[in-house]
This record gives sequence, C-alpha cells and structure tokens, in this order.
Amino acid sequence: MSLSKTQKRTDNNIRLALTHVCEQSLKDIAGFEWLTHQVDYTHFPGSLFITCVFSDQQAQQNAIVQGNDKKLQKLIVAKLFAIGIKLSSIKQQVILDNEEACMLEHNGDWKLRLASRKGRTVARNRP
Repeated sequence: MSLSKTQKRTDNNIRLALTHVCEQSLKDIAGFEWLTHQVDYTHFPGSLFITCVFSDQQAQQNAIVQGNDKKLQKLIVAKLFAIGIKLSSIKQQVILDNEEACMLEHNGDWKLRLASRKGRTVARNRP
C-alpha cells in the first residue's frame, strides 16, 4: 500500500525525530544500539510502535534497573510531541528488545521479529 503525501511527510518527521532520540541515546545509555518504528496510518497514532534495541539481555536489564527505559520513553514522547504526535499508551507503544533475544528466537532476522509483533494493539480510550 502506497502512502499519501501527508503520510510520507509524517513518516519522514517521525524518522527525523527518532534519529535524534537514537543519536542521543547512543551517547547516554550503555548498551543501547538502535531503534525502529512501525506504523499503520489507518490507525495512527495508536498504531505507532517503537522498538528500542540493546546489545544483549543484560544491557537491556541494566537500562531498566538504572531508569534509562523511562529516560528513553520521555525523550521519545518529547521529540514526537514536538512534531505534533501524542502517543496514547507509551508503555505499550515503546518497547525494549535486544540483539541476543533476536538471535535466539528469530535467528538474527529483525525483519521477521518485527513482523511477528505487527499484531500489537493499543486499547482504545473509552468515553
């Protein structure tokens, strides 16, 4: 499915914002390696999911213990908010993962690993 001009512009803005988050996190968070996003624009912004990848399980656990997971979430929220995107459920829309788990569970195939998570959904707000 092809993206509209507006969707392409939004996706580019998301990419730029997340690139800044990635560059900052590489400097500030030990074991952080990269991040990526997935989105279905028919259910945007509730379908925007960000995966933050660490080198291994220990680095991921250390980030959580040291509170760097919250720091990462806050930085993501701030950068996305600056471009007009508000996440409805940060804990469900931003997850941590690691290279070690991908290697063990998906033979190092990130495309397959991320595709297996496409079914993630965020509960709709109820009136």
